[in-house]
Amino acid sequence: MLAPYACQPSQSRGRLHGEDLSSFRSAFQRDRDRIIHSSAFRRLKHKTQVFVEHEGDYYRTRLTHSIEVAQVARTIAGVLGLNTDLAECIALAHDLGHTPFGHTGEDALSLLMQPYGGFDHNAQAMRIVTRLERHYAEFDGLNLTWESLEGIAKHNGPVTGDLPYALAEANAEWNLELHTFASAEAQVAAIADDVAYSHHDLHDGLRSGLFDEEDLMELPVTGPAFEEVDRIYPGLEPMRRRHEALRRVFGRMVEDVIHIAQNRLEAAAPQSVDDIRAMEQTVIRFSKPLYQELKAIRSFLFTRMYRAPSVMAERAKVTTAVNDLFKLFMEQPAILPQQWRGEGDDEVQYARNVADYVAGMTDRFALQEHQRLCR
Repeated sequence: MLAPYACQPSQSRGRLHGEDLSSFRSAFQRDRDRIIHSSAFRRLKHKTQVFVEHEGDYYRTRLTHSIEVAQVARTIAGVLGLNTDLAECIALAHDLGHTPFGHTGEDALSLLMQPYGGFDHNAQAMRIVTRLERHYAEFDGLNLTWESLEGIAKHNGPVTGDLPYALAEANAEWNLELHTFASAEAQVAAIADDVAYSHHDLHDGLRSGLFDEEDLMELPVTGPAFEEVDRIYPGLEPMRRRHEALRRVFGRMVEDVIHIAQNRLEAAAPQSVDDIRAMEQTVIRFSKPLYQELKAIRSFLFTRMYRAPSVMAERAKVTTAVNDLFKLFMEQPAILPQQWRGEGDDEVQYARNVADYVAGMTDRFALQEHQRLCR
């Protein structure tokens, strides 16, 4: 039984291009499956989360991160009586627009694209699911439901002001009501992203040796988690101790989100998904105390992991690769594969085609092409 404020597939606003209903899958299940079978989703296997893909087999990639986000989203959505299929769909799709080399690649491409409308990975995800996936006979993109597109577009909240061109194009074709909050399912996907990376970046940072357990003993949330494990399992071997502590951190975040959401939903008593959209702030969030504690952990990760000298050295290397490839394709269109060149002499549109091509590259392909073309 879904809550009254959940998204009901039978009440979906439908698809831009009409299709017959499936006899055995709901509309949101079908959206989820199209995401999973998309080319962009497969490429996430070889795209950076924090550590570049070739640096180690155990580090998270964008694909494993997206799967972890989807798992958290299903759990929270299920407890709250939301549509788990829609929450999972949005979670799986939320990073489809990421460039190679994670946020480093995005920062580089954003600067390169400033004269041509900029670049934003969230907007690029919309471009992928509405235009760039070209497999179906009757339409470009994946022809997702309005609710899935809404969730991808504004899972982080309303989008106002100057819109990224990729999002503006999609919104012009089908009004996504960008000024409102998204469904509770989309909000769950957004908070699940925070939970997942806050948890697994601690794992990956420990594995990399950029910090150790003693450092985490000094932080809120992680410190008490290690103390509890030491009390219950004195002398536990290091890898098990690490896992037991961080799974408690993970559980603390999920339980906090559920507890706060239940309280806010009970107080607001929304009777429809539109009531959720019309609220003045998100209904799915961390409590204020935990949010402040997580800020301390993220500050620690920023200093010790995201801006560690070894990570910064790799960032400089891959930034050079993105810069060189983009500029080469802009100067020598004949090098760009034919299907990405477009037609005519519109420089802005051509630059956006180049950005689509570069953004779609995996880490390994970008490095291989850089070695082949720029050396």
